[in-house]
Amino acid sequence: MPKGSFPLVRKTNSSDLDMKNHSSHEILKSTSNYINRELSLLEFQDRVLEEARDKRHPLLERLKFISIFSSNLDEFFMIRVAGLKSQVVAGVSDLSYDGLTPSEQLVRIRERLLPLYEKQSDIFNQEIVPELEENNIVIHRFDTLTKRDKAYFKRYFIEKIFPILTPLNLGPAHPFPRLIERSLNLAYMIEDRHDQKHEQRIAFLQIPKSLPRFLPLNRKTGYHFVLIEQVIKAYSDLLFPGMNIKVANTFRVTRDADIEIAEDEAEDLLSEIEEQIKSRRWGRAAVKLEVSGSMPDVLVSLLKEYLELTKDDVYTMNRPLNMPDFMSFLKLDIPHLKDRPFTARILPEIESKPSSIFDAIQAGDLMMHHPFDSFSNSTVKFMDQAANDENVVAIKITLYRTGGDSPIIAALQKAAENGKQVTAFVELKARFDEENNIIWARELEQAGVHVVYGILGLKTHCKIAMVVRKEQDKLKTYLHLSTGNYNQTTARLYTDTAILTSRDEYSLDAVHLFNYLTGHSMYHGWKEFVIAPLQLRNRTIDLIEREAELHSDETPGLIIAKFNSLAHRGVIQALYKASNKGVKIILIIRGICCLIPGKEGVSENIEVYSILGRFLEHTRIFYFKNGGNEEIYMSSADWMTRNLEKRVELMFPIKDDKNKEAAKEILEAYMKDNVKSWKLRSDKTYSQPSLEEGEAEFIAQDFLMNKYTSNRIKN
Repeated sequence: MPKGSFPLVRKTNSSDLDMKNHSSHEILKSTSNYINRELSLLEFQDRVLEEARDKRHPLLERLKFISIFSSNLDEFFMIRVAGLKSQVVAGVSDLSYDGLTPSEQLVRIRERLLPLYEKQSDIFNQEIVPELEENNIVIHRFDTLTKRDKAYFKRYFIEKIFPILTPLNLGPAHPFPRLIERSLNLAYMIEDRHDQKHEQRIAFLQIPKSLPRFLPLNRKTGYHFVLIEQVIKAYSDLLFPGMNIKVANTFRVTRDADIEIAEDEAEDLLSEIEEQIKSRRWGRAAVKLEVSGSMPDVLVSLLKEYLELTKDDVYTMNRPLNMPDFMSFLKLDIPHLKDRPFTARILPEIESKPSSIFDAIQAGDLMMHHPFDSFSNSTVKFMDQAANDENVVAIKITLYRTGGDSPIIAALQKAAENGKQVTAFVELKARFDEENNIIWARELEQAGVHVVYGILGLKTHCKIAMVVRKEQDKLKTYLHLSTGNYNQTTARLYTDTAILTSRDEYSLDAVHLFNYLTGHSMYHGWKEFVIAPLQLRNRTIDLIEREAELHSDETPGLIIAKFNSLAHRGVIQALYKASNKGVKIILIIRGICCLIPGKEGVSENIEVYSILGRFLEHTRIFYFKNGGNEEIYMSSADWMTRNLEKRVELMFPIKDDKNKEAAKEILEAYMKDNVKSWKLRSDKTYSQPSLEEGEAEFIAQDFLMNKYTSNRIKN
């Protein structure tokens, strides 16, 4: 691609009348020019479902997307819906960007969710299950089993399930049970066989998570299973001897999971978060009740009453509950039903200098694009060599999500054992990773690592590692700067970019950033780094406004940004203004987008695309043409209020021409995608492109995988 150009970008529309005869203030203020944050997120979930339908994916990967959809909506209810319900209870009447009250948003959310859940059920029941059976993976209904199978499961139930179960009656001496959130439960209506009045009683059973969800059934070929809840229901008479079981239905409760801590009042932040995690499992308010399709109204009403929910909080499902359990099918050894494995590229600069990654970095900045470039042979290798290099004197790192059995954690522990000064900034408030991070924090402390929990009232979300090395009686700083977490697992599943650098102009900023994280630095002399919440919001808006100021017919302005979410009003308004000055703006946004593109007089020069595929798009790259003096940044932050104002984030420039061109090639690949790309239209809906006759399919992720790993694909 020619330097400094993007051949795919079309000529922009420039308006002599700023915002088409409407005042700028009216345009920016109007709620009709914004998309609701929550509804935008649900549109993303719809696109996830479409991945489950796309037969370009192998069958088990499509089942994976069905499970991801459910996991995503669990989190949506636990955080977003729970927050809106809390606002309603508190009488908060603040309006969303599109002018809706919390109550109105809850109504709109349910209206959008009902067809989404129906769509999920249809894809699972009508497409995924039949295709599983065609491939000899069968989930049998209990009532279709042979007598021999049923006898086998009766023995299995008595020997391996029955002793663990604890049925709970509901009555004066037995209050409503404390149900663990997102557990699978059975609700029973039973009656005494000798009771001539036939009075029905209520009982509950929580299926322990220690039990397998899918019970294997022996067949000569294939994989055959029965759902554990069906086996338990079949032999529930053993749980209630002398009783007739009239009804047995599954249900599931989702609870508020947002941890709120008065950090200035918590004497021990770690202990306080541990207590909050415990209460999240069963002590917080319920926000959603899922029930099986055959549950009678009387049971639904009873559950609503005890859980303090309304009818709008109840979702009747015509497919198995707890769909995230189906992720376990990815463990089946059926290679042709899963994504083709590949081995990531080792950067040539690193491969040519296996003995010292520091020598490779000194020769020039190294840019990685994961998962296409190896995380193990770049980031992990950097940390391993730092831990064992006798010339390294100090290591500092921020840890947000590290994953299980982390080689990064192991390297930090080894470094401390080797006598190096090691400091880890562990974010205890990383949502749903709080428990893991507490474990890692304690293990690191035991190894001699100095663990810091960040800044009061802010989440530490920046991704940076700093290694200080003695070289010729001087101290030399090496940095790893990334858009993604130090997580070996997600590095194979998410797309992210990172650089390894020893540039002196970055070093001082890095030292001051880590000092800022201790809470004792009020530094304001940043040279290259742009830090949130200190500067990033204003700098982002300034970069957009600069593009508008430099725009002309001779040198048209251009912004191309790839990131995950756009939900900051000030940034959106700056983009609208730049569009109406004639600046061409292309946004590749995976998830939430509160901006409306292509709207006359508002955003005619803005295009918004969303890319989904095998890997979760997580890369954040920001390109500004800047009158021909191009600037490209990478960042840990999205353009959201939480990132720009409530977290410690890092945006950094790409300095060398080679890596600038590499970043532009990444952006160009995603702009060329004509298969996995969804375009956001001015009516707030997304559509996929229709290929013209003779036009070849282009999938960005496949192109990048083949480009980087063409000689390393496993057969």
